[in-house]
Formats: sequence, structure tokens, C-alpha cells
Amino acid sequence: MEANMSVVDVVSQIQQLKQSGETMSKKKIKQSHPDLLQNALYYFPSWEHAIQNSESV
Repeated sequence: MEANMSVVDVVSQIQQLKQSGETMSKKKIKQSHPDLLQNALYYFPSWEHAIQNSESV
């Protein structure tokens, strides 16, 4: 598997979704934004790690 987004893109897209009030559960993101989830899991060990890292930036 290869990433087609940079880690910066992943983090900024997560931040945008959170700001717009999107449900951040892995199941919902897998349905609505599968590319984001796939790329997040490429850079981070879990979806939860990706969310936590987007908060600390």
C-alpha cells in the first residue's frame, strides 16, 4: 500500500472534518472518506493516533 496524500494533508483534512462537526468514528470515516482513512493508517498506527496527532499540531 502506498500513500497518495502527505502526512500534512492527512492531518489538515482531519482538522477540517473535526471543525465542520463531522463524526470522527473510524466506521463513519471509512464510509465517507475512505482515502483519508487509508492514508492515515499508512502514517499512523491507528485512526485514534491520527486524530490525536491532528490535535497536537
